[in-house]
Amino acid sequence: MRRTDPIIIGAGPAGCAAAITLARGNTRPLILERDADIGDALCGGFVSWRTMATLKRLGIEIAGHPITQLRVFAGTQMAEAPLPQMGHGLSRRAMDSALVAQAIASGAGIERGVAVRHIDSVRAQSSALFLATGKQDVKGCERPRLARDPALGLRIRLSPSPAVRTLIGNAIELHVFHKGYAGIELQEDGTANICLALRKSLLTDAGRDPATLLRQLAADHPHFGARMAGFDARTSIDAVANVPYGWRQQQDPDGLFRLGDQCAVIPSLAGEGNGIALASGESAAQAWLAGASPKDWQLRFAHRTARPVGLATSLWHMGESRLGGPMLAQILRLFPTLATWMAEATRIRT
Repeated sequence: MRRTDPIIIGAGPAGCAAAITLARGNTRPLILERDADIGDALCGGFVSWRTMATLKRLGIEIAGHPITQLRVFAGTQMAEAPLPQMGHGLSRRAMDSALVAQAIASGAGIERGVAVRHIDSVRAQSSALFLATGKQDVKGCERPRLARDPALGLRIRLSPSPAVRTLIGNAIELHVFHKGYAGIELQEDGTANICLALRKSLLTDAGRDPATLLRQLAADHPHFGARMAGFDARTSIDAVANVPYGWRQQQDPDGLFRLGDQCAVIPSLAGEGNGIALASGESAAQAWLAGASPKDWQLRFAHRTARPVGLATSLWHMGESRLGGPMLAQILRLFPTLATWMAEATRIRT
């Protein structure tokens, strides 16, 4: 039987933002989520000032570890600049828990432990589908995978010593090296979130062992190594393969509202993945309530993401080259206002 109310696939920030907005529009959206419990998704964990404003607009009052500085390391170069406004280091577990609770309180339904294997299995169940599965694709609407040396994501969470906490402080750090980078910040629970984007060939050269690769990077890059104190065989490593950084959905989405990483994958060095996810969910729900088609909304949202995704992709490519990373850090050290501008320019416009 076909539902008249929307179905949302995925209970992350994009899906919950859509559910809250739709429920406020006098519909009863249903979220289908594959995980039985709220986890801690692989994510940089940075929430910008604009994203905090979006959360507040959705009815969520939450705070993380305050972040006021941007710090960039590359080789022997280090640059530091103030952020345009204060951001927060916030775990996905904390943010997603608040979003799910607000979606339910707003009137949305949620079914957990429901894995959508193929998009055709839910097409006939609703008049509107919102795809919000994050970095995980659903068969029948996969994103392109064309890179010769694709990117992969690694994430660890460490309980830092007082000395390491002092090193990181109120900064979001970007450690740039050949074929990859690591983003580091403290979070609301006192842990250090260390999220890396690396070329697959780096992992291959390390014998396909993520722990070996992380130890090599820590040994080769002393500033990064200092933040990795406490990393050992007991440390859990989360991973996701074939991340299509820089991709945006700019064509007919075949009747779907594609949200978050399913519509625009900004390189994580920008710290705007959460911002795009929330903005896409809220915007797509508003468009559907106003009678807009998925195609029309998708093209408009692709235009909104063009500048932040394009700039972040250019910075990523520059930073992961042998000479580009140190050059970028040197430029930002000489012109710190440029770093502040970049931090603002990689935010999605509201």
